[in-house]
Amino acid sequence: MAQKRKIAVVFPGQGSQRPGMGKDFYDQIPVCKETYEEASDALGWDVAALCFGEDESLNHTEYTQPCMVTTEVAMMRGLKSLYDFSPHYFGGHSLGEFAALVAAEVLPLSDAVRIVHARGRLMQEAAPAGGGAMTAVMGENLDVQVIMKALTGLPIDVASVNSAKQVVISGEAQYMSEAVSRLTDVLAKDRPVKFVQLNVSAPFHSRFMSPIRESFAETLRQFEAGMAAEKATGVTSNYTGAFHADDKAEIICNLVSQLSSTVKWMDNMSELSSQAEKIYEVGPGRPLRAFFQTMDIECSSVTALSVAERLFH
Repeated sequence: MAQKRKIAVVFPGQGSQRPGMGKDFYDQIPVCKETYEEASDALGWDVAALCFGEDESLNHTEYTQPCMVTTEVAMMRGLKSLYDFSPHYFGGHSLGEFAALVAAEVLPLSDAVRIVHARGRLMQEAAPAGGGAMTAVMGENLDVQVIMKALTGLPIDVASVNSAKQVVISGEAQYMSEAVSRLTDVLAKDRPVKFVQLNVSAPFHSRFMSPIRESFAETLRQFEAGMAAEKATGVTSNYTGAFHADDKAEIICNLVSQLSSTVKWMDNMSELSSQAEKIYEVGPGRPLRAFFQTMDIECSSVTALSVAERLFH
């Protein structure tokens, strides 16, 4: 009998949320409806109502995070129930790492949504509204070391290395124009470079998240008992760039460090593609597919049930 191809699944992070996300799964697959109910019971508020309505709270970080994790886990469970979709490896970008940990059964969903609800609140409180900014730097063959050197002395950090064509910087809003000016000088000498300000409310994955590290560590430790660390070895860590170890303390340390450190997504993609023959992106948006394409790695994105029907039939 032919051996099954090894599959990896990846989950996008904050910024992919949209009203109505996951509703097709919720309406048509019982396990998906149960997933939203499970999250609602854990949080004490109606996650489905927030995801499916027009409530502006969906874009408030402390609500975005549990809504995104719930939706991505619901979609994943729906694919599993309909198509015997059983990935061997898991990854997620920033917030998506928590969906990956639930999908890999490292964390129960009820614990994960409470963790990210607290994470979102802490991240929002870490920086005053409007004080932080994040900008995507886009070009060909971006050199992260050159970017970091150009930012020396500015309260701006490299937040995420998404691909050789996109690096995100994060920090104090008032210094962002100076950062863009410096990077234009060093990067745009012989090739075009584009800068896009991201629609975020705080400088995520920068030094300005450091004050909340201990509070978030305490939150994670409250749920340590329910963590199945041995299953984490198939999940990539944004902080290290490699797969997690079978060690609860190390997993917690990685998740805490992720808040204020660079998301090593390029490294995550390399790790996953070295182990899996097929990669799927599961979530309400599909930002990760383009990053894989820059490495000539095929990634199929499932953003709706109709897409899944085309992919798996």
